[in-house]
Amino acid sequence: MTDASVVQSEFAEAARLSAVLAEDADSSARVARVAGAIADRARRGGKVLAVGNGGSCADAVHFCEELTGRYRKDRPPIAAIACADAGHITCTGNDYGFDHIFARWVEALAGPEDTLIALSTSGNSANVALAVEAARTRGASVVLLLGKDGGRLANAGDETWIVPGQTADRIQELHMLILHSLVGAIERALGHA
Repeated sequence: MTDASVVQSEFAEAARLSAVLAEDADSSARVARVAGAIADRARRGGKVLAVGNGGSCADAVHFCEELTGRYRKDRPPIAAIACADAGHITCTGNDYGFDHIFARWVEALAGPEDTLIALSTSGNSANVALAVEAARTRGASVVLLLGKDGGRLANAGDETWIVPGQTADRIQELHMLILHSLVGAIERALGHA
């Protein structure tokens, strides 16, 4: 295969997986449910917390900045923060171990009106699983974006997406599609669209 044909096959696989997600009516309904719940909590002072490792951390940051900043048009900011602070991560990792970096952060910030968005391409990240447990202890809602078979987190969310795809790159692309859809739906639910 030529380099161009390899790239073309990757484009085709990404399009195929996006089409599978687009044809899943339950995923679309789930976006509306999650967005409505986040909007209701935001009206009561709640916020969104987001966690993930590596590229999923970058996706969590991207999602939160579109809530606090802007998405497609100007509107009031929506409270959201991703656990991406290098000081927190390295301090907690050093003192408690890497598995606890997200849980400590959730314990410090989450409350009953908040929503934890947790991303894991495998569904098996120990630090994400502990964050989910911490969110439950604090009374926060849990929304999971997973891949493959959902791993150990498959049944741990109030709402869960297990997207098609077997590689982290394709899974993360679909997670970002869902996250972008959520931002738009949250804006509409808050009357900002």
